Amino acid sequence: MILILAYHPTLALYFNFIPFKILLCPRNKVSRLELAYTAMVMSVLLSFIFPPPPSLVVSGLTVISFLILVSSFVSEIRGKHLNYSKFWNASPSAQNQIKLPSKAGMLLLYTPAFLAGLASFWIFPPQSLRSTILQSAVTLHYFKRDFEVLFIHKYSGGMTLESAIPITMSYFLSAATMTYAQHLTNGHPDPPINLLYPGIVIFVVGIIGNLYHHYILSNLRGKGEKEYKIPKGGLFGFVICPHYLFEITVFYGLSFISQTLYAFSFAVGTTLYLLGRSYSTRKWYVSKFEDFPKNVKAVIPFVF
Repeated sequence: MILILAYHPTLALYFNFIPFKILLCPRNKVSRLELAYTAMVMSVLLSFIFPPPPSLVVSGLTVISFLILVSSFVSEIRGKHLNYSKFWNASPSAQNQIKLPSKAGMLLLYTPAFLAGLASFWIFPPQSLRSTILQSAVTLHYFKRDFEVLFIHKYSGGMTLESAIPITMSYFLSAATMTYAQHLTNGHPDPPINLLYPGIVIFVVGIIGNLYHHYILSNLRGKGEKEYKIPKGGLFGFVICPHYLFEITVFYGLSFISQTLYAFSFAVGTTLYLLGRSYSTRKWYVSKFEDFPKNVKAVIPFVF
């Protein structure tokens, strides 16, 4: 068990620091209970994920991207928003930053990630069914987002370049790292618990639900209208951000398909960020509309 953690430090960093005490300070006394807990955690994790590859790049990006998303979650909860959509001018400093038209900004967010997914077929030729499905799903997700930007969304605000760059980098690096981490699993046996096919179902539900609720949002405004309205239809009667709920679903679908630590890490980090963003979005609606339904939650029906 200790050898596995020594070989895969990312797992130990994420889930238990005890192994490092053992490795770095062998004279430290660690209780049998702690050792048993560590072994149990490792056994559970390795039953449904591939062992993390001995890659400093993947390990580093796993930790860094997760911490950045956690930081973004905290910032959203505290009212320090990334400046796009309803919050494009939320901070006074946004007035002095370079502003992009919403459509151009949104294309900037998703196109590099789409191209990364597309290029992965050439850079990392699929060697298994799982790799082929994962690369196809990543590419399809970001293609859909570009399609929505061009043909579905209607715009009223803008986006600051300062906010667009980190979001673009996050999506691009997630697409590139997810496909690369999958490439590194080629030749390894599948985890004992195979989540590939449930992952496909979850991904399809997420991508359809996300598209459907974006379509509902686009139909709220008539031609030339730019003002915001309380959305209705679909799951909008339960949560104000069902499109976020289904985007979260998409990333859990990808993580089930992939079964790599990076994919699960990015899904959890994205969940946290979108929980924070949806919390702020609900507060915005409550402040703007006196008739906003109090029973409508932020992103998880009946819960949050």
